[in-house]
Amino acid sequence: MASESSPLLAYRLLGEEGAAFSANGAGGPGGASARKLSTFLGVVVPTVLSMFSIVVFLRIGFVVGHAGLLQALAMLLVAYFILVLTVLSVCAIATNGAVQGGGAYFMISRTLGPEVGGSIGLMFYLANVCGCAVSLLGLVEAVLDVFGADATGSSGLRVLPQGYGWSLLYGSLLLGLVGGVCTLGAGLYARASFLTFLLVSGSLASVLVSFVAVGPRDIPLPPRPGPNGSSLPPWFGHFTGFNSSTLKDNLGAGYAEDYTTGAMMTFASVFAVLFNGCTGIMAGANMSGELKDPSRAIPLGTIIAVAYTFFIYILLFFLSSFTCDRTLLQKDYGFFRAISLWPPLVLIGIYATSLSASMSSLIGASRILHALARDDLFGVILAPAKVVSRGGNPWGAVLYSWGLVQLVLLAGKLNTLAAVVTVFYLVAYAAVDLSCLSLEWASAPNFRPTFSLFSWHTCLLGVASCLLMMFLISPGAAGGSLLLMGLLSALLTARGGPSSWGYVSQALLFHQVRKYLLRLDVRKDHVKFWRPQLLLLVGNPRGALPLLRLANQLKKGGLYVLGHVTLGDLDSLPSDPVQPQYGAWLSLVDRAQVKAFVDLTLSPSVRQGAQHLLRISGLGGMKPNTLVLGFYDDTPPQDHFLADPAFSEPVDSTREGGSPALSTLFPPPRAPGSPRALSPQDYVATVADALKMNKNVVLARACGDLPPERLSRGSGGTSQLHHVDVWPLNLLRPRGGPGYVDVCGLFLLQMATILGMVPAWHSARLRIFLCLGPREAPGAAEGRLRALLSKLRIRAEVQEVVWGEGAGAPAPEEEEEGDFVNSGLGDTEAEALARSANALVRAQQGRGTGGGPSGPEAGRDDVGPATALTFLYLPRPPADPARYPHYLALLETLSHDLGPTLLIHGVTPVTCTDL
Repeated sequence: MASESSPLLAYRLLGEEGAAFSANGAGGPGGASARKLSTFLGVVVPTVLSMFSIVVFLRIGFVVGHAGLLQALAMLLVAYFILVLTVLSVCAIATNGAVQGGGAYFMISRTLGPEVGGSIGLMFYLANVCGCAVSLLGLVEAVLDVFGADATGSSGLRVLPQGYGWSLLYGSLLLGLVGGVCTLGAGLYARASFLTFLLVSGSLASVLVSFVAVGPRDIPLPPRPGPNGSSLPPWFGHFTGFNSSTLKDNLGAGYAEDYTTGAMMTFASVFAVLFNGCTGIMAGANMSGELKDPSRAIPLGTIIAVAYTFFIYILLFFLSSFTCDRTLLQKDYGFFRAISLWPPLVLIGIYATSLSASMSSLIGASRILHALARDDLFGVILAPAKVVSRGGNPWGAVLYSWGLVQLVLLAGKLNTLAAVVTVFYLVAYAAVDLSCLSLEWASAPNFRPTFSLFSWHTCLLGVASCLLMMFLISPGAAGGSLLLMGLLSALLTARGGPSSWGYVSQALLFHQVRKYLLRLDVRKDHVKFWRPQLLLLVGNPRGALPLLRLANQLKKGGLYVLGHVTLGDLDSLPSDPVQPQYGAWLSLVDRAQVKAFVDLTLSPSVRQGAQHLLRISGLGGMKPNTLVLGFYDDTPPQDHFLADPAFSEPVDSTREGGSPALSTLFPPPRAPGSPRALSPQDYVATVADALKMNKNVVLARACGDLPPERLSRGSGGTSQLHHVDVWPLNLLRPRGGPGYVDVCGLFLLQMATILGMVPAWHSARLRIFLCLGPREAPGAAEGRLRALLSKLRIRAEVQEVVWGEGAGAPAPEEEEEGDFVNSGLGDTEAEALARSANALVRAQQGRGTGGGPSGPEAGRDDVGPATALTFLYLPRPPADPARYPHYLALLETLSHDLGPTLLIHGVTPVTCTDL
């Protein structure tokens, strides 16, 4: 809920003394003082250079030579179609609000949450680190091809020594140059990138002019190895100039061996190479912290860069197909130098694109790392990356990234890693598409980007396309990347992260829940699919923790609401005292590990508050059908928080409001003899109100005596057997037949069966007791009940007991009408009846289930597993409110010293024998 401290209200146009406040500043590199780059220098230039990379000079012939012009154009269209889908998502997110430092990571994390955003952000960072190393080693190889001591070809100068150590030295020197530029700040990087952009543009211009200005010529090709290590005679490729026959020959595909690797090329392998060179669309977005207006610069600059590079690639494909025969295209990927008016300019372009790609990867990686460190998702591991200069340059993150790139350079050969880098990029692109898709599907009112050329169709297609490309390029790397993302997400989920960013998952859940709640029609309810939907009224959770967990076990996938009534009158209060309490109650739900909603209300009395909660809790077809109350007696409440370590630990400040410990959020339990918020009269009246509203009622007594393993979420964890005893007949009903089981009795059976389905209660045995009247023949009632249990698919032991067994009290007369609370029995007779029933139940607790005698004459030698929980039939409250205290006293007598007991009265049919 928005408040005076809401982020939306923190965007001030003008601060004190005319100081402007940047809404999209973030402090550090994201601050206003660090935002210097324009759309052209900050987005267009780095994105163009990253999308060109070395492919534009060394892989045009490879693609056209193997795939032919038609398939090459198809590949390019498909590749750019996939990239454009992601660009549309980037534009939508970037124009929906202030974009801070971190680029793609910032967009993903602020949409999908810190768990997914942090994991993908780290993978995107590693992709940039490895991409920088790949570009540097590619540059070293390109330099050594011309200047190395082992260089082949007539144009080699052979002045630089070669070998693993030398290559590492050259790569480290180039990394030092790149790292120095990035360490000195985004301004110097932008100027260096612009210079590189001019060199690359000049080199491409010379190549384009050369296609037109240079006449036909034969171009010597790299020597072919012959048998026994000998070399075959020199051979040549042909530059024919513009020739329709050359174009016709180059239209179709002609896949052959790659002369550099010896591998046979296919459509998928060629497409993967082409796509690898185009994955640079996030280079501008990574600079979001240095852009003057990222919400405008990122979409505009990225679209311009994509359009420009697409045009250049198309032009080069056509020119190569018109002028170069297939032999030249397939056997000399660097043929641009051979046809250039000035070959050194092509070399300059190759070196410039490699150097710019490495600079773009390093500075992009440092910005992502700084954003990760600033969000403190990975703790002290990334702490050095938080360091910034006075001007806002994150030089700590640059040095951190420089060190990692240096480690990657030690690996030397990175052919396999190149595919992993591309897959990691695609994971980030898919996540951006998924972020935009989630925002669009959530239909949140605040998602209204100024860029509107997208839809959920483009986002979904973008996600699917990126995933398809991942597995096309490298199935192993794709599977490994998804596994790594899952592990990192699990780590961040366990560690916990900031919850103030907003989770689109919550908006999606709201959207879907609302839709399905509207479809949940109460008029279509059927008893076959009934499940308990509980409203547990809690005064102080410190004394009700075992009941809270027991009710969670009884819900069987149904609705579970924790209700609390705060006494007061809003007319006499300055503000609502209920709203600030929700955080503590939600933390209680988390710590108790129960699946419950929280509903709080303010009322002059607990009874009226209970009525409010019974009427308004839930929504649509999900409304409570059962009220659960603790038993009203004189037993001093225990503080169960003290014995539970989950409630003595400090609350996570990022997830649960920052309170020191949950035990401090609720008052101590009521002291013995202190006034109570609810009188005995109102307690019984609350039960009567619930029954009038057609709600089932459960009164829970002595739940604190339940062993902790019975309240755990897992299995019982003990081999000791326990009984769950069910008395489905009203023990205080004088007539109706001892074998009679009504709706309420069936409700008891259903609730006991539901409890037995919980793993913690699997080892408990269900026992059902029937009382024999003075003239009841043994076995008749048991047979009828066993037949009923068989139809209901309930497995239980059935035992018959003689009324008054163990207590010496006479059986009630069958001629009396109604139950005892509404009959003509006097208080003394009713009290004696309750004591007799209590003695009857206690006599059966702890007895074995063998075939021995069940009367007092059997003694206690037949003692078996103890009774863990007893289910008793709860009689209806009397019609006369004056008899409420007497009714409560009889319930006290009936359930006295029985251990954990649930007194239940059901009013709705809950069992079904049909399929």
